[in-house]
Amino acid sequence: MKVLILANKPTGLYKFRGELLSALLASGHEVILSVPNGDFVKEMEQMGCKFIETPVSRHGVNPLTDLKLLARYRSIIRSVRPDIVFTYTIKPNVYGGYACQICGVPYVANVTGLGSAVENGGLLQKITLALYKTGLRKAQKVFFQNSENRDFMLRHNVVGPCSELIPGSGVNLKHFSPLPYPGEENVNFVFISRIMRQKGIDQYLEAAQYISKKYQNVKFHVCGYCEAEYQGKLDDLVKDGTIIYHGMVRDVREIQKLSHCTVHPTFYPEGLSNVLLESSACARPIITTDRSGCREVIDDGVNGFVVKQRDSQDLIEKIEKFLQLSWEDRKKMGEAGRLKVEKEFDRQIVVDAYLKEVGC
Repeated sequence: MKVLILANKPTGLYKFRGELLSALLASGHEVILSVPNGDFVKEMEQMGCKFIETPVSRHGVNPLTDLKLLARYRSIIRSVRPDIVFTYTIKPNVYGGYACQICGVPYVANVTGLGSAVENGGLLQKITLALYKTGLRKAQKVFFQNSENRDFMLRHNVVGPCSELIPGSGVNLKHFSPLPYPGEENVNFVFISRIMRQKGIDQYLEAAQYISKKYQNVKFHVCGYCEAEYQGKLDDLVKDGTIIYHGMVRDVREIQKLSHCTVHPTFYPEGLSNVLLESSACARPIITTDRSGCREVIDDGVNGFVVKQRDSQDLIEKIEKFLQLSWEDRKKMGEAGRLKVEKEFDRQIVVDAYLKEVGC
């Protein structure tokens, strides 16, 4: 079979769906990727995938740009003539799904999070839901990464009985294996994410400023692409020793080796946090918010602590609570997280769900 995959960036395809690509290729299928050019495209081509460069404006709301994307998808589908199409994230789901309907090709959509436009309500929510309804209405299957997202879309009649819940992108339990827990000389907290407001960076930095003044042996690390509005603030906090900024990290396992705990105070409407899955797989405790996409991975007091959204004081209190634990108790928290992802979030579950859709 010819399998065409539509996505908004190549990095996510390689890091979170590489095992699916390998499984499809190993089963004898031809895999064609329609994504913007970027990191890991060459690696996926070396695996055996074919690449069609397709620019996607991830956050833009320009109707003309979106119509061009729809036309581009129609052209690609008519040229490639795939047997099935997999789509990821909102624009490929909406415009790729609609293009598949026009061309009469079966497709499987993956809702990786509802996004701010849906969560914030108002006119933009109504428009986005209408677009989703158009794009998903004839999907062979719509995968959701958390039950709250699925229930929301069912209540608003966006999807029907063809929907199914999968454990996010899952996590590769061999690649992210348990790491030795670091020693007691320093305690390292790690923030791994795009540096943006909705990921809770303000709360993390406020906690870092307070805790670093009170405890001499605590270090706060920040990893990820920094949006322009935060660059100056990060530079200042690096200069005064409050944080250690690593920039983009190609292999987060190197950061997890020194980490005692991953802090993910997000209030972003994501499907299921890969940061939390990978940290837990490495046997690291987590501190995160009580919201969909995060609460699925955290058992409060067992493999970490839950914090309130947008609440710096609560985050400070939970970090101090973690610091009061013995080294052995922190280590046990990480081990509990590893056991949880082994039971519930093995990536093979996701791969098998997709292979079922292509008849493997």
